[in-house]
Parts: sequence; C-alpha cells; structure tokens
Amino acid sequence: MEKPSTPPNFIKTIIEEDLRGGKVKEVVTRFPPEPNGYLHIGHAKAIWIDFALADEFGGRTNLRFDDTNPAKEETEYVQSIQEDVKWLGYEWEELRFASDYFDEMYERAVLLIKKGKAYVDDQSAEQIRETRGTLTEPGTNSPYRDRSVEENLKLFEEMRAGKYQNGEKVLRAKIDMASPNINLRDPVLYRISHTHHHNTGDKWCIYPMYAYAHPLEDAIEGVTHSLCSLEFEDQRPLYDWVVAECEMEHTPHQYEFGRLNLAQTVTSKRKLKLLVDEKHVDGWDDPRMPTISGLRRRGFTPEAIRNFVFETGISKAYGEIDLQVLEHFVREDLKLKAPRTMAVIDPLKLVITNYPEGQVEMLEAENNSENPEMGTRQIPFSREIYIERDDFMEDPPSKYFRLFPGNEVRLKHAYFVKCNEVIKDADGHVTEIHCTYDPETKSGTGFTGRKVKGTIHWVEASQAVPAEFRLYEPLIRAEEMLDDEEEGEEKTFLDQLNPNSLVIAEGFVEPDMKEAKPQDKFQFFRHGYFNVDPKFSQPGHPVFNRVVSLKSSFQLPKKG
Repeated sequence: MEKPSTPPNFIKTIIEEDLRGGKVKEVVTRFPPEPNGYLHIGHAKAIWIDFALADEFGGRTNLRFDDTNPAKEETEYVQSIQEDVKWLGYEWEELRFASDYFDEMYERAVLLIKKGKAYVDDQSAEQIRETRGTLTEPGTNSPYRDRSVEENLKLFEEMRAGKYQNGEKVLRAKIDMASPNINLRDPVLYRISHTHHHNTGDKWCIYPMYAYAHPLEDAIEGVTHSLCSLEFEDQRPLYDWVVAECEMEHTPHQYEFGRLNLAQTVTSKRKLKLLVDEKHVDGWDDPRMPTISGLRRRGFTPEAIRNFVFETGISKAYGEIDLQVLEHFVREDLKLKAPRTMAVIDPLKLVITNYPEGQVEMLEAENNSENPEMGTRQIPFSREIYIERDDFMEDPPSKYFRLFPGNEVRLKHAYFVKCNEVIKDADGHVTEIHCTYDPETKSGTGFTGRKVKGTIHWVEASQAVPAEFRLYEPLIRAEEMLDDEEEGEEKTFLDQLNPNSLVIAEGFVEPDMKEAKPQDKFQFFRHGYFNVDPKFSQPGHPVFNRVVSLKSSFQLPKKG
C-alpha cells in the first residue's frame, strides 16, 4: 500500500516539535474503538490519522478495544472491527483490550480512595445527574462525599465482591462540584454491572467508566499522542487529572481534531443499531449503511476511502462534507480498474426483422476505453436483443436522440438500427419494437456514409444472463435530516427513512457475466459502477449493487 505523507497539519507540527525537542523518542498512537457496533465512515478518518501519523515518523500504532461496557459489547463487533481496519490497509503493532488492564485500574482506584480523591456514592444515577448542575450553575455535593477513607475502601471492595445490585452504588472522583468544567464535577469512575464480559467472563461485576479507563490505557501502553475528535476536548482536564492523580509512570497527551461528518449520513451507533435491530436494513453490512462493511459490500474500495480522508485533511475545524465528494473518489479509483460492459436493467425486446433467423455473430468490444491494457472481449449479437425501456419513446420530445418510430440509432459495438414497428399488448403497453439494421454500419469497419446522434446499449436475448440490480439512494431523506436535539416526540428518527433508498430491478447482463464473483466490479454503460453482492449473489444469477452513478456535478477544487 502506498503511504503518502500526511498534508501539513497542527498535529504533525506538534509531533515534529516533540521529536526535535526530545520530549518523545518514539511516536506511539492507538486506535481505540468501543466494540459496541460496526465501524463507520467517520472512523476511517480516525484510523488514517492514528496509523498514518505514527507510520510517517517511524512510530507504531496499537489497535485497542475500549471494552468497559459489557452490556453493549459483543465479540461480533471485535471481529468486524479488526476485519475493517485490515481491509482499509492498516496493520497494528499490538492488539490490546481495556479489559487487559482491569486489575491495574482497580488498584489505581484504590490509590485514589487512599489519597482522598475518590469516594463511594449511594445516590442513584438520576440523583447524580440532577445534582451535577448546569453549564452555568455549579453542582451540589453528595451527602456521601465526606465518607472516611476506611469506609470507602470497605464499600468499594464490597462492590467488587458483588454485594450490591446494579445502580446501588458508584465510585466517584472527588474533584470540584463547582468547577466551570462540568466533566470535573465528581465524575463517576466505576459502576456496578452484573454482566458477563466477552473477554473477562464473570470475573468482574464492577466496570470502569470510559473517561477513567481511557487515559489509564494510554498511560499503560506508553502512548505519546492520544488523538481523538473534538467532542472530547472538554474532557481533556479530566484525562490529565486521572493520569496525574493515579501517579502513572508515563504521561500521554490528548490532542483533538475535527471529526469527519458526511451530509445526509447518520453515523450515530445508537441509530445504526436501531436500523439493524428493527430490520429496516439487512444487517450492519447493508450497502445503504455508512459502515465500513456496508461500503465494502456496496463496492467502495479501500483506496477510494483512503484518498477521500486524505483529501479532507486534519484540522480543528468542524465541517460537513457532501456525500458527492466521497463518491468522486470512488469513480476516480474505479474508472481505470473496472471493466466496462453492458447491462439492461428494465428490458424491452427489440427484434431486428431483416437479420437472419438463428444466426449469432460475435462482435469485438473493448473492456475499458480509457485503459487499453484491459483488452477486448467477444459479445454475441443476433436477431433478438434487449434494450432499456427508457431508450425508446413512441412520442418523444424534441432533442430526443434515442429510438422512436422512424429514427435510427447505433447499437453500442454493433450496427445502426431503425425503428419501424411498435408491438403492444391488450392494455396498450409496448412489449416489442421491430427494427431493421444496416449491415454496412458495423462498428469498427470505418463506415462514414451517414451519422446518427444516439447510441444505446443492449444485451443479446438468447444468451443473456438474468440478473438483479440494486439501486440505492441515501437512507435518510435530505429534507428530513434532523439533529438529535431537534427530534421531537412526533418526529422520530425512523420517520426520516427514505422509502426509495433501495429499488430492486430484474434485467440482463452479457453472457460472460455468469462467471462474475462476489466483489467483482464493473462499469455498466450509462448506468454506473456496480459490485457483485457477496451476500445475495448466486452462480448463474448475479446480484449487482450500484456503487455510484457515472457522473456527478461535483468537481474537486484545483490546487495551487
């Protein structure tokens, strides 16, 4: 995999200064997903930043699962995350789990209690929330805040031993309930959860909170630059407090960057899980989902995603990027890779009445006009073919250059044909069109006798392979996109679903497509780029996901 240097950015400048000044000897980063769902497109940027910056400076990156909430975590997510990171082209130095450090985290919590920096609170989660204060008003001290060190040690040990039920007690840091930073108002460090853990089994019934565990994990692993998105900026003082008060030997530093947000795209794990659980999609890898596995199944390439996140760069700014930008990089990556072939998605039979019955001739077609090295293929042609239904109109508007009665067009890679007759059923629906062809107009012969303005694609009828085409639109309607805070009781997230996000069509592809394998990619003339679906495609009846259409109005700004 090509590894270009990251564009100039503030984190890169910090790393260069840290190395030059001797603050760090080796750059160590980590990608720390919580295994409570599948990775999505936003994670692709975080992965790139963590791995690319460390690699650029000869450092190393750990893949670490922040598995501190077993009630929402599954081994399935652990496995899918590893697969996604590898598919994107990255290799981690070590595979780690937060749960590997539960014993040390517990001992550090005991140290905090002994120092008078933590206490056991009997208040409920709701009471703690109510007494926490607001962004402008201070919180209220817990009535249990001044328990003795001895009592706190005893209660905390009893929490670990399983004496109390879920929610009955928590361990809180003792910092400052009047702090202007709400994250420092005695945050919860441990909660009780009698839940089986995928990695530690039933050894523990208390689990550390993410804000407590994460800085300890970084310190234990010797992380030098703890890179995270901007929503964690306000938690940095707590991050530093935990590292300092727990007296960690190594002191990591947290740096925040602007996360990747795609317009018309939902990346909330809660919402994505709801879509899966209520079967609005066929799984986390549904091609409409913004998950890495969904994009892979749809036909996006790792190169396109890497180029996309590279182009977005690294900054402190919050921004939203149009989905067309990502699609642009997919087209750019596939245009020289994908063979170009013909598929008919909404078939209409065309009969060439002056072509010999029973005759099939083979025509030569290039596989990619922009990449001659991909060579050519042979395609059959005969008296009966299928064309797209919307390539014919009985009463067309002006400047319609495709087939209509009396008009002549070129069949891609074949001949000129002229429409002479329209066949309809009893309800008046067009079922066939009858044409004549001119044998002098065969493609590749240099015919210049006359010109036609329209070229249409087709598939020979007798050898055509039946295929299913899955055409996608955004899962959420653009005009219905709402932030979580804006959603009211009468307008839920599921009300925003686009009923046309998936349209399934039955049509035909060229005969050699019978051998198409899962994840093979093609450009279908006029329709777009398609990928053979790995879940539903069957030998002899392929299923194609449309990756992207052929064209977009988006243009990447020129540099310089």
